[in-house]
Amino acid sequence: MLANDLRRRPSFALLKRLASAVDAWCRIGVVLATMTLCVLFGACATKPLIPYSTGTPPLVLMPASQAGIVDERGRFREIYCAVLEARGSEVSDYRPCEDALTRVGTEPPGTGKPVELGQSRRHLIAAVVPGIGYDCFKSWLSPPDTVVTHLRRSGFDATLVDVDALSSPSYNARQIRDVIMAMPAPEGAPRIVLIGYSKGAPDMLEALVTYPEIRSRVAAVVSAAGAIGGSPLANDAEQYQADLLRYFPGATCTSGDGGGVQSLRPAVRRAWLAQHPLPGELHYYTIVTFPQPDRISSILKSSYNKLSHVDSRNDSQVVFYDQVLPGSTLLGYVNADHWALAVPVARTHPTIGALFVTQNAYPREALAEAILRFVEEDLAEPTQ
Repeated sequence: MLANDLRRRPSFALLKRLASAVDAWCRIGVVLATMTLCVLFGACATKPLIPYSTGTPPLVLMPASQAGIVDERGRFREIYCAVLEARGSEVSDYRPCEDALTRVGTEPPGTGKPVELGQSRRHLIAAVVPGIGYDCFKSWLSPPDTVVTHLRRSGFDATLVDVDALSSPSYNARQIRDVIMAMPAPEGAPRIVLIGYSKGAPDMLEALVTYPEIRSRVAAVVSAAGAIGGSPLANDAEQYQADLLRYFPGATCTSGDGGGVQSLRPAVRRAWLAQHPLPGELHYYTIVTFPQPDRISSILKSSYNKLSHVDSRNDSQVVFYDQVLPGSTLLGYVNADHWALAVPVARTHPTIGALFVTQNAYPREALAEAILRFVEEDLAEPTQ
């Protein structure tokens, strides 16, 4: 009987494998719990997208402070489509152009001009300011440098601007200033394209307003799914919830000045915009995330639904019109949710991607190239 009992007991190797599996799932559980908290302050899929015509555009739907938008979606579509077609085999998560961009209302036609796909003449550098909490989970995410590698093949470059994960824009603005001033001064025309993703956009704008010495080094400013007008999701969130990101596996971030969440509340952001005119000498551009409902990851659908009580035209974290930079050139509406635009969870953690972050695949490399090519072309146009 004892022999039979021993045969029924699992081997040590099996117990070790089971323990390893349990540990892995516990780690996934911690990660997902923290990611869910991120959704809560981030700032159903059956709700329809509501298009608007060029006669009732952002100028009506947005706050008055966001008037003066120049719609260049037609030309940007030409450039992005050309890049996707030319680089299709080189980039991960390829999509046909029609699926990469969302058509909203009446999109202006393209120009018909050829698209330059050779080496960059100006050698623009994308300096990306990340969103809230990024520094807390950056080491876990371990993002590949595929965007940087891709851009360098065409004579561009890119760098990440490290800012405090949980601090206010006024605190992070100084860090952005120091990074830009530490970069080599341009010998000719400025080369830095400052790109603010999510909360990185308010951080970026604060730096431009507060530290005028950096403006001569900046060629252009881009809001990419930027929380320009904040997010209603932040109205129900508190900083202590954001502070839980400090317990993310491998996190080394701190609470900073504790102003990250409050800075994302719509009333705070709109008051700041009203009181701080943006520098007039710079060129501003906007990329909006405006996904079809089936392009929202399962883990983000709850926040999408919650935000849909305000407006169904959201990316799960920010309503589309709150992403638009005042006085900017609108480049396009991207068919991707808030995370898919810039946070490659599924590439580095495929299990979590398959189970929870289910719509995270997006050709970010091609999009980054298209943005820089549009900016380079636009800056070369004679001023009127």
